[in-house]
Amino acid sequence: MTRVADHPRFGHLLGLGGLLDLPAAALAAPKGTQRRTVRFEKFRAEWLWHDDRDPRQRQDSALLYFHGGGFICGGLNTHRRMVAKIAQASAMPAFSVDYRQLPKAHLSETLDDAVDSYRYLLEQGFAAERIIVCGDSAGGGLAFRLALATRERGLPMPGGISAIAPWADLDSTVREAHPNRHLDSYIPARALELIARRGFAADGELDPAWSPVNSDFTGLPPVLIQVGSTECLLPDSQMLARRCAEARVPTLLQIWDRASHVHHLGADLLSDARAAIDHLGQFHQQLMTGPISSTALPDAG
Repeated sequence: MTRVADHPRFGHLLGLGGLLDLPAAALAAPKGTQRRTVRFEKFRAEWLWHDDRDPRQRQDSALLYFHGGGFICGGLNTHRRMVAKIAQASAMPAFSVDYRQLPKAHLSETLDDAVDSYRYLLEQGFAAERIIVCGDSAGGGLAFRLALATRERGLPMPGGISAIAPWADLDSTVREAHPNRHLDSYIPARALELIARRGFAADGELDPAWSPVNSDFTGLPPVLIQVGSTECLLPDSQMLARRCAEARVPTLLQIWDRASHVHHLGADLLSDARAAIDHLGQFHQQLMTGPISSTALPDAG
């Protein structure tokens, strides 16, 4: 990994990112949410659920959730409220993972944490087809990378993938040429380039295998992708949907009109955010009850 000390601007960005999750502990989960922490050797996770049955005892279904934050910030605290809302809409518990990030871990080690969390659910008795892998932004890209890793490592494939504005291409070439580069007021495209080049690239080279958009999606489970129409990450979502179509994976790409990046976080105030979460919940429930087609849900507004 490139040494952070060699790049003052990047080191400053990492420093600010590392401060984000702690004060976010003040954001309470929705009323009625139950929570249980699980500690792994190198990271931690937590269960979030809304009924009286402990998810470790019911073992009928689970959302495996990876938070966003560009692999430099975010955690259980920043995303707890949103993940709990998604779990409630889905009528299933969520297992939210606080995977290792820069500067403490390279992307390959982050993926190891994702795989370990998936193995944990399998070992707890959850059937692979009853596990839905979900994430937003960097976590959305990680959700796809995990599904691909299960195939690479001989593990059973999960039952579905849902991703909110996934960061799925570490190479910024396509994003730099897209009109949304000048329309996204939330995420500067250059910030993603800085993280990828300074944080992950070895001698300036990015391994294409780190980016899910460069993979063969044959055998992946049904997919739902949600993204805003003006986001700089819209091209990533479109490329993922294209890869799914090439592999004949049932896919729903919802492009939300002028929605900000992961607008789901504003569900307490925004009707569109609540609607997006409802769509996620419908998709997850349909995965548990029967086959999904590419037209199973209405288009987003």
